[in-house]
Formats: sequence, structure tokens, C-alpha cells
Amino acid sequence: MNFIKSQNPDGSTVNLYYQDQGTGAPVVFIHGWPLDHQMWEYQVSVLPNFGFRCITYDRRGFGKSDKPWEGYDYNTLADDLKAVLDQLDLHNVTLIGFSMGGGEIVRYFSRHQGNRVSKVVLISSVTPYFLQTEENPDGVPQEKITEITESLQEDRAGFLQTFIKQFYGVSLLSRPVSQGVLDWDFSIAMQASAKATLDCAHSFAETDFTREMRHINVPALIIHGDSDETVPIKATSDQAALLIHDAEYIVYEGAPHGLFFTEKETLNGELIQFMQVESNPVSNTSTL
Repeated sequence: MNFIKSQNPDGSTVNLYYQDQGTGAPVVFIHGWPLDHQMWEYQVSVLPNFGFRCITYDRRGFGKSDKPWEGYDYNTLADDLKAVLDQLDLHNVTLIGFSMGGGEIVRYFSRHQGNRVSKVVLISSVTPYFLQTEENPDGVPQEKITEITESLQEDRAGFLQTFIKQFYGVSLLSRPVSQGVLDWDFSIAMQASAKATLDCAHSFAETDFTREMRHINVPALIIHGDSDETVPIKATSDQAALLIHDAEYIVYEGAPHGLFFTEKETLNGELIQFMQVESNPVSNTSTL
């Protein structure tokens, strides 16, 4: 198996599992919570046919990566992303982050100046701020976050089964995905460590990226579904589109949070079109 070596806050080593498929322009996919690299199956099975090298990796604590006790803050997660880009020696990379993964992209730009990156895509992203405050009235209330964390501690399996249905907009009247998809995602989510699942929930819910959004200085594509019941579009992508200079913003009408699957053909087309447009290399592609 393929692993990238990164570091824990105490200086010890953590191994990050990754897959590298295809040849051509490099694309690094950052998965959402509480899944792992496997969520991108329907992207990495298509994009290499269009000249893209697709790299997916498991966030620490998830999938086949090591599961340390600490290190689930965005500074450390952004450092893990840097380790992936540096050790694979990637240049002119397109970063694609889903949900929680959008936060890693923004923190990578503010913390590491977007080194090696030429384009970014934020899909159903939690950025700039997930939590409801006076300044962010459309965010998720603190009591809901407390309910989530308490449920994870009391019955993680039960919570995740319910959460994954909401993730795809499953209801009595709507079933956009099969039971097989729900079961598959549940099995992926349960492979993560309980500590990582809980700590990452705090990180994506409580981190305010508002002042960091301006650091994204490369072409950006923002995609969000207007029926997302997991990450409210008004508090996140609507605001991100205003904060990132000249970002392209696409709203999928009626799409749930998990649009990487429910809208996979449309999404793949948008990604291919965005990445095939040439952009001038910027200083972010240096190897500092």
C-alpha cells in the first residue's frame, strides 16, 4: 500500500494512505466527514480518461491512514495536505475539497500560501463558517452541534446511519441513492476512529475561515446543492462566492449534500471543463 509520512503535533510520524491513478495534470481530492478516499470513486474512475492524474488520500484517523489520538485541528490537517503535495512533488495542482475538505484547502492557502496549487474546487464546503452566530445567522445552531457530538459519544453507529440518509436527502418520499450506497458509506464511516470522528466534527463546526478566504488567489470553482440539509448553503458557499475574488459559483437545484454521487455525471463534466481551461502559472507552484 502507498503511504505519505506526515507528523503528529508531538513530532512523531503518522502514515497517510493514498491512491494515485492516471497520468497528466495532477488533481488532489480531499474527502468529507465521516467518509474516506473511497467517496471519490465515481470521479477517479472517469477523470483519468481526460488526461488527469487523480490522487486521493485518507485524512488522518480515517480509512487506511494512521489513527493518532491528536492532530485533528485544521493546522495539522493542512500540514498533512502539504506533506502529500511535497512528497509526491506535485506542481500546478487542482485541489478539490468536499465539505470538511474545503476547510483544509482554505487553511492550506493561509498557512502555506497555496504552494504548488493552480486551481481549487470547493464542493458542498463548510467554508467560510458552519456555525450560527450573530454575524452568521444562517449557520447551524450551537445546540445542533452539541446534539451531534453527544450522539457520537452515546451511539456513533446509530447517529451515522441517520446522518448518512440526510447526507443524500433520503426521506419517505425521496430515495436518490440505493440501500447499497447507504450501507457502503456506513461501513466506511465506521472504519474511522471514534476520536477522529468526534474531533473533526468540532473542527469543521467551530472553525471560522472568513478572514482566510482572501488567501485563495487562484481560479476557484464553488459548487453546492440548494437542498443541502447538512451544510447550509446560505452560510457557506453563498458567502464563499463573495469572499473569493472572481470565483465561479454553480448551484445545483434540488441537490443534497452528497452531490458527488447524486449528481456525479454533471459534477464530472463541470470539473473537467474547469480544469481543462488553461490558467497562467502563479508563484504558488514554487517548491519552497
